[in-house]
Amino acid sequence: MADLAVVFHWAPTDMDRLGLLELMEWRDRARARVEPNGRE
Repeated sequence: MADLAVVFHWAPTDMDRLGLLELMEWRDRARARVEPNGRE
């Protein structure tokens, strides 16, 4: 969740309504935004 807060500037209350799968999908989007070349 910290990844989402940093990348998308979301507060914890913004993420409270998301389920686990949605959080995982958004985390992958955050990673892709920070590392667009796909490096991990």
